[in-house]
Amino acid sequence: MLFLDARHIYRQIDRAHRDWTPAQIGFLANVVRLYRSEAPDFTLGGDEARAKLEEVFGKTPRYADVPGLCKAATLAEIEAQGWSLNPGRYVGVAPGEDVSDEDFKAQLEALNEELETLNAAARELETTIASNVTEILEV
Repeated sequence: MLFLDARHIYRQIDRAHRDWTPAQIGFLANVVRLYRSEAPDFTLGGDEARAKLEEVFGKTPRYADVPGLCKAATLAEIEAQGWSLNPGRYVGVAPGEDVSDEDFKAQLEALNEELETLNAAARELETTIASNVTEILEV
């Protein structure tokens, strides 16, 4: 079974939205083709997808497990992981891959904003519930 971890392959639209360029989609699709022993197809992504595929898999691309990107796991390996289908358990981390302080700071800021929003909503709900309970008890 092929596991792909594409969490580092994306185009940032804004703080909360990401998507893939045609070249990124073409690259990922061709990783799957290599795994299936099929010929690469660069209809989507063209030269950019070809260049990335050759950078990762060589001039004559053949499938190989790439830490941080893809891994062909056996059923025995999946069973050993408690049948988890989380790609990170199999793919691992690319050599030298670090989380930068800037990435961490941006993630922490986004999570903190979400927490503040949820806390405000929780306070509103508490007020509404207290008001409703008071109203019920007065009846």
